[in-house]
Parts: sequence; structure tokens; C-alpha cells
Amino acid sequence: MEINKMSDYPEIASPARTQAILNRYRLSAKKSLGQNFLIDLNILNNIVEAAELTKNDNVIEIGPGIGGLTEQLAKAANQVLAFEIDEKLLPVLDETLSPYNNIEIINQDILKANLPEVVAKRFRTDKPLKVVANLPYYITTPIVMDLLANPVKFESIVVMMQKEVAERLDAKPGTKPYGSLSVIVQQQNDVDISFVVPKTAFIPQPKVDSAIVKLSPKMQVDKRPFDHKKFVGFVRGCFMHQRKTLWNNLLGVFGKQESVKGQIKKVLDDLSINAANRPEQLLVEQFVALTNAFHEIGVLK
Repeated sequence: MEINKMSDYPEIASPARTQAILNRYRLSAKKSLGQNFLIDLNILNNIVEAAELTKNDNVIEIGPGIGGLTEQLAKAANQVLAFEIDEKLLPVLDETLSPYNNIEIINQDILKANLPEVVAKRFRTDKPLKVVANLPYYITTPIVMDLLANPVKFESIVVMMQKEVAERLDAKPGTKPYGSLSVIVQQQNDVDISFVVPKTAFIPQPKVDSAIVKLSPKMQVDKRPFDHKKFVGFVRGCFMHQRKTLWNNLLGVFGKQESVKGQIKKVLDDLSINAANRPEQLLVEQFVALTNAFHEIGVLK
């Protein structure tokens, strides 16, 4: 990678440079797109460090904004592909990232992109692929779920999100934050909250603090659900009413016919799961076992 000399300009995410860019292009953060601009270079460097980037890594970024994180990724990685949905930011990124020849910006919603096709066309398959991004708050969960369900294999996903959402991803059974998101994410991944980012590190300031979360695919999973999408739907159904027992939630998923009740009871008995437990008391492995057991008896198809 070659970088043109640009010694006259401070780094994009420095407060002075960020404000100068916003003033020049008469930009303001769009609430509808969850835009907040990070102005702390130490935090950006810590994000890159958390992702453990090397010159052998390819990176997908989501929502580059004015290019603050993108710049740091380009310095550390082999190639960066960034998805930006806001057309007004394209000429800004064209200027701010002009010193770097290893960045490509795609004006597209990541949730609508054919990611396997995009990756196959732009990246060499012999290099590790990682996701590193500051996710828009309003659409964090759909993006994370889409990345985890995608057939593209990522070595790791390092993303900034609301601290509250990060705590849900990392929550343990029996705790208040533990829910369907915790189960679905942890079934496939080890979750690590690398560090917390204070709201004062952004302009404009969001109302809450953020956190950097690293998701790493588990090296070995003893038992997998028979179908990932069915597993996701089943787990969400089990947590539909968290104050209700597992039994009542399962009736909501499968129905209240007497024959169905008998099948549910048999599965719970076979797996030694107490029907009176609340869903947040179950381990991830128990949700996988339930999914597969209900599929085997033909209740979950």
C-alpha cells in the first residue's frame, strides 16, 4: 500500500480536522441515519488494536461517515471496503481518503448488499476478512444479526454499539440483560467487551455511552441447531414474554392443543428442563437441544 504525503493535514478524526470538514461541506449529523462523528484518535487506535489488524487482513467497514475510522483501518490493514448509505458523504470521503489507495467506498445499505458476491469480486480468499465498524445505533441489532447469518466467513467482528446493547450480547444466564440476542450471538461466538467509549468522544454527543464489542467465531461447538434461522425464530419465541415461564412461552410458540402439550412435556422431561423455569434461566446449549429435539419429533419444521 502506498500513501500519498499529506503532512499539512491532521488526521481526520482530530477535533479540529473533523470540525473543518463539517464546516467546509456544511454537514450536520443525520439523526435518521444514527450519525455521530468520533473525535478521539486514541479510541480509534484502540479499536484497531482490538481488531488485531495486520497488513494481511481485509476489512469491511459499515458507515464510514467522514472517514475517521476508515483512515486508521487503511493504515493497519491490506484493503478496506466501506459501505456508506448517505450519498452526501461520498464527495467528502473522496477527498478525505484521497491519500489512500487501498480503500473502496460502496454507496449501498449493508443490509441490502449481496455480501458473498461483493466479497468474491473484491477480496482474495486467502486473506483473513474482518468487520470493523462504528454501527448506527438505530440499526445495530439487525446489522449484527445479518452478519452472523451471512455465509461469508469473518475471522472476527469488532463493532461499536450502545453500551446497553453490548451488555445484552455478553450477558450470562440468570441476569437481567440475558435474552434472545444473548443466546443467538453466543451460540456461534465468543463475546468480549473490549472497552467503553464515553459519549463525550463524539460530535454531536449521543445520549448514552458506547462500547467496543469483539465477536470471534467459536473454535469448536459441541452441538449446533439443525437450522440457524429456525433456531433464531425459536429462541425469540421463547423470550416473547420474559416474565412468563418457559412452558407458557412454548405454548405460545407451538399452540395449546393437548397433543402438543404432551409433546412439549416429553421433550422437557427428556432434557431434564423444568417447565416452570423462566427462559433467562436456560443455558445456550439448552436452547440448542430444545430446538433440535422439537425438530426431531416434527413440531418445529
